[in-house]
Amino acid sequence: MPSILELSASLGQALQSRGWQLALAESCTGGMIAQAITAIAGSSAWFDRGFVTYSNAAKMDMLAVPEALIAEHGAVNELVAKAMAVGALTHSLADISGAVTGIAGPGGGSAHKPVGTVCFAWASQHAGLSHVYVETRHFEGDRQQIREQAANYLLAGLLRMATQDFRNPLDVRN
Repeated sequence: MPSILELSASLGQALQSRGWQLALAESCTGGMIAQAITAIAGSSAWFDRGFVTYSNAAKMDMLAVPEALIAEHGAVNELVAKAMAVGALTHSLADISGAVTGIAGPGGGSAHKPVGTVCFAWASQHAGLSHVYVETRHFEGDRQQIREQAANYLLAGLLRMATQDFRNPLDVRN
């Protein structure tokens, strides 16, 4: 798999060729994805902003994730990831967004949501079309490895979205 910097550079080229802007909503990755993107020279041409919403309060305040959604499903849930991605679009100038929320460990997991559970959402709004895709993955490894795998996976999905025809359904999964 390409490195996080290689994915960021490829994503930047794809977004710039379309004239699109990107917004991110990160929880378990804690800004890792935005840091990789801003390591790319010229990323200000295609990266609008990133939201690091680690706490539930930040998700609700910065991205308008409904409190009831978090109360009912927990912060690590596809519906919360979807609300984060939509919130990132709503609170930015972006055409495309990605969101990630998960349990990187070593603690915090449960039988239902073990350490390594990460929920993703990718959203776009362009030319009157709106799309949102969600997925849950389970990654293995220590905290850093889980966070890196999550960052790579979110970027790979964003790259696929940025290089696809938006008139057709998109499967962001491998």
